[in-house]
Amino acid sequence: MTTTARDRLLDAAVEAFAEHGFGGTTTRDIAARAHMSPAAVYVHHATKEELLFAISLRGHEHALEVLANAASTSDSPVEQIAAMVQAFSEWHARNSRIGRVVQYEFGALSAEHRAIIADLRRRMEHHLQDALVAGVEEGVLEVTDVRGTARAVLSLSVDLVRWFEPGGAHTAAELGRLHADLAVRMLRPGPA
Repeated sequence: MTTTARDRLLDAAVEAFAEHGFGGTTTRDIAARAHMSPAAVYVHHATKEELLFAISLRGHEHALEVLANAASTSDSPVEQIAAMVQAFSEWHARNSRIGRVVQYEFGALSAEHRAIIADLRRRMEHHLQDALVAGVEEGVLEVTDVRGTARAVLSLSVDLVRWFEPGGAHTAAELGRLHADLAVRMLRPGPA
């Protein structure tokens, strides 16, 4: 598979933003990493912020797809939650550089672009909220604040981008299984 100039540019921007942050990265830095001229950046994106938005949009859409696919693997709310948390954690571990950029640089997006990304984030939360509500209705989960719980459970996965490095003590799959187990145990009703 050949890498397009736009793909090289996005990959270079991810690395630069992950290392230096949005504010600490220039288009010249990105172009140098992509082996392009600084002017070539503007052929694909009118501004550095548009480049950040393209990365954020791609990352969020892919993560949403991962959650949606995991949610569809079972009719059991407990199994859905376990599958979603495992898949979401694995995605964040395997894509920790992209995840770091889209999580930490959200505030650098324009108001219009932040609104689009915020909508994708709400859609992610809704997948988990639906399973939580179903689990409470079936009596297999104990949740008093569905929205807050969904955010907290998803945060297990999202936080991986802060510290995970490939080749460390745990693989992405091991962390996914650990997080799925923790999430399910946190949500089950306690002894009466």
